[in-house]
Amino acid sequence: MLNKLFKLEENHTNVKTEVLAGITTFMTMAYILAVNPTMLSAAGMDATAVLIATCLAAFVGTLAMALLANYPFALAPGMGLNAYFAYTVCGNMGYDWRVALMAVFIEGIIFVVLSLTNVREAIFNAIPSTLKKGVSAGIGLFIAFIGLQGAHIVVANSSTLVSYVNFTENWHTEGICALLALIGLLITVVLYIKGIKGSILIGIIATWVLGMICQAAGIYQVDAESGFYSLYPALGMTDFTAIGKTFGQCFAADFDGVGIFNFIVVLFSFLFVDIFDTIGTLIGVSSKAGMLDEKEKLPRIKPALLADAIATTAGAVFGTSTTTTFVESSAGVGAGARTGLSSVVTGFLFLLAIFFAPIFTAIPGFATAPALIFVGFLMISAILQIDFSDLTEAVPAYLCLLAMPMVYSISEGIAIGVISYVLINLICGKRKKITPLMYVLAVLFVCKYIFL
Repeated sequence: MLNKLFKLEENHTNVKTEVLAGITTFMTMAYILAVNPTMLSAAGMDATAVLIATCLAAFVGTLAMALLANYPFALAPGMGLNAYFAYTVCGNMGYDWRVALMAVFIEGIIFVVLSLTNVREAIFNAIPSTLKKGVSAGIGLFIAFIGLQGAHIVVANSSTLVSYVNFTENWHTEGICALLALIGLLITVVLYIKGIKGSILIGIIATWVLGMICQAAGIYQVDAESGFYSLYPALGMTDFTAIGKTFGQCFAADFDGVGIFNFIVVLFSFLFVDIFDTIGTLIGVSSKAGMLDEKEKLPRIKPALLADAIATTAGAVFGTSTTTTFVESSAGVGAGARTGLSSVVTGFLFLLAIFFAPIFTAIPGFATAPALIFVGFLMISAILQIDFSDLTEAVPAYLCLLAMPMVYSISEGIAIGVISYVLINLICGKRKKITPLMYVLAVLFVCKYIFL
């Protein structure tokens, strides 16, 4: 039945591979269960309610992706978008979190409409093949950078912005985490080279276990104020009644003191970032999985985009910021995921996480970091398909892949890639290569920088 429903043989995969890959994707995404409630609680929302809403939104979105599009892409409240929600809209602008949720809800409805038409699909298809390769490679660098930070291998530095960790200065916290992540990366790479199934998942679990051993031996020390928590999962159940504090609250938004223009600015900020983050992730992950056809188009992209839109709308009703396709889905793809069966596994693990959230939130960043760093390596291989003999193609792709980790945003990388592609080819007299929609996208991105 599973083979027929998800077309496993047609996609050259099997149940075991898909299940292991689905677990891998969940493990690399599980940090959102701890991060999202922490961020949105800064906006005045109940942390437990946000945790439950996060799990439900991820479950609905990921299951929709599996059943509507049969793709191994998982969804959850997006990083960056939740920070904008909490610290900009509710923080700097001072709007009530219910107003922000209403903006997310309306954004989701707009996305549903756009997904049922050909607008978002046309945007995806309008991006040139070379830029798509740049996006894929750029996402590889981006998630590797996220992994390096999560492992505390790369840390902030006042003079150079980032630098390598000083292992001895904070040995019992940052130092040991960085070392464990490097050991975990070595384990993952060796297992992968030897062709061991589930090597990425094994690497995550092995690193976590080594961390728990280090904590028991006193090598790793808990320092909650600095963000270094116990590596042992806590036992306990979630307070399910808390969901009532956020469920449906978007419809209770009080717009007194919120100008219509200000609300539209907030709405379109959510809309713009989400649409290009999603498209960028779909391009990067599907390109790495070999899912793009001979015309560099993604089959069944319309239901994939619809699933993403449904997730955003449902998430707002549950009580969380914009739900979007996660770049960590590439970890599952790297582990062999090719169908929606892996997404079903990931989705149900998010649902299960509601009951055992304290266990899953104990997965430390340094344990998932090896997976992200290694999958980054797998994705950056797309750069080999870029034609470097044609600089009008190669330079925009380079700027795109360079921008993503540097400015910490997939959508900004796409923006820089599109603008540079149009300008370079226009000035160099290669206007025929530029489609009308690329002109429109370039103008929209420029307007975004001016007005948003």
